[in-house]
Amino acid sequence: MFVRIDNTPRDYAWGSTTAIADLLGRTPSGGPEAELWLGAHPASPSAIVDPEQTGGARTLTEWIERDPARALGAAAPPRLPYLLKVLAAAAPLSLQAHPSSEQALAGFNRENAAGIELDAPNRDYKDPFHKPEMLLALRDGFEALCGFRGLSSALADIGTLTSAAQEASALRELHRRLIMQADAEQVLRGVVGWLLGGGDQVDQLVAVATDAARAIVAGGAGTPGIRTVVLLADAYPGDPGVVLSLLLNRVSLRRGEALYLPAGNIHAYLSGLGVELMAASDNVLRGGLTPKYIDVPELLRVLEFTPLPAPYLHAGHPAPGLSVFRPDVADFCLTELDARAAEDAGSRLMLGGAAIVLCTSGSARLTGAQGTAPITRGEAFFVTPDEASLAVTGDATLFVAMPNR
Repeated sequence: MFVRIDNTPRDYAWGSTTAIADLLGRTPSGGPEAELWLGAHPASPSAIVDPEQTGGARTLTEWIERDPARALGAAAPPRLPYLLKVLAAAAPLSLQAHPSSEQALAGFNRENAAGIELDAPNRDYKDPFHKPEMLLALRDGFEALCGFRGLSSALADIGTLTSAAQEASALRELHRRLIMQADAEQVLRGVVGWLLGGGDQVDQLVAVATDAARAIVAGGAGTPGIRTVVLLADAYPGDPGVVLSLLLNRVSLRRGEALYLPAGNIHAYLSGLGVELMAASDNVLRGGLTPKYIDVPELLRVLEFTPLPAPYLHAGHPAPGLSVFRPDVADFCLTELDARAAEDAGSRLMLGGAAIVLCTSGSARLTGAQGTAPITRGEAFFVTPDEASLAVTGDATLFVAMPNR
């Protein structure tokens, strides 16, 4: 069964005013359009374009609640495990991390027992689920911070800033803290806790680092890490996350490249247009670049402090026209489907459960085991698992989200 779905983009302040509309051939709203959600998350469930198909249910969430066996399959849990988004960032998002399944369940139960309301500003865990996510760039130059980088590269940038600073004692203190132990994880844990704890010393450090970075960039120099300091200081002046960014990998994705951000990975999207796919959860632990609540002790418990390379997720190519991104979780995988190449080769995409198909260019016809539907740029369909596999004809670029089975 092919059920057409749609939604209204979320109007977060950091969103682009044109990127989602340009991609999908829609009329811009005139305000920021940050994320288009396609899924059954209760915060913004997709609308069903023709409710007659679903017995009158007007949203995907409502239909799944009414008839989970039809929507998701008789053997599947009665919950869509993933959320597909188109994300368009015109300004940096907050630094954040997400919990593991065990951490989410424990935290959710703990806060319930403490009587913290679900919508309370100091609530960390809105549900008992983990929230790993992946991001695939739709254009060159999707910019992000993701995970802790090696201390040597961070210290090199800090040394450059120290040389450019008029009064460098605050930067020397940061350097001292980063070399005071041999264990990188313990060093990073201590420095992140110190930075997010704030205070006069941290305020001075942010101001000095910002001034030094501005001077370097104004002179036409600066590494990506130093340029990030300027970018973040412009967006969030005085925020400790400005300096914390020096400890993180800075990544610039080309079209078609993807990142995978598992539990505990600290990250922030800085700018760009992409397809984001994640487990369907609202659990976010913030770490700076935001006026919202930051629970420093809980964030430090959740974060993975091991320095690692940027977490690229590379596609497999099981058949012509299919680029499949499979993370190490069962909740989701993402396929980019070139309809023309798939049609020429007779490729079929096997479905691992209920799927969502989004068309970002061209048009095509989708054919499964039970039905068929035309799809064109800007449209999305929810596909029930009894369709089993998809064949396509046409010239579309399609993105298909489904469970990772």
